[in-house]
Amino acid sequence: HVQLLESGGGLVQAGGSLRLSCAASGGTFSSYVMHWFRQAPGKEREFVAAISWSGGTTNYADSGKGRFTISRDSAKNTLYLQMNSLKPEDTAVYYCNARGAAVEYWGQGTQVTVSS
Repeated sequence: HVQLLESGGGLVQAGGSLRLSCAASGGTFSSYVMHWFRQAPGKEREFVAAISWSGGTTNYADSGKGRFTISRDSAKNTLYLQMNSLKPEDTAVYYCNARGAAVEYWGQGTQVTVSS
């Protein structure tokens, strides 16, 4: 059973940057495709970014293209999301997700608040 723990959220002004981290434990980190999702108040949870098990392939929602970068460090069992040029509409709880062949795990989320 994989446990995921996000960190790095906080309050930032529009135009600022944050780097989110997701520390994985209890499983083989490199076996999972990793994702970031987010959920704003009153809205559905939405996809933000994904990275393949090798780190060689990444995918982004249109909202984050050119501003967000997903990466993973298998030696540290950690997933990252570098967020630049943040906008108020990026305000949400950000969740880390690990997806395997027949399993899926979620972290508890970290709050990101972008002030205008």
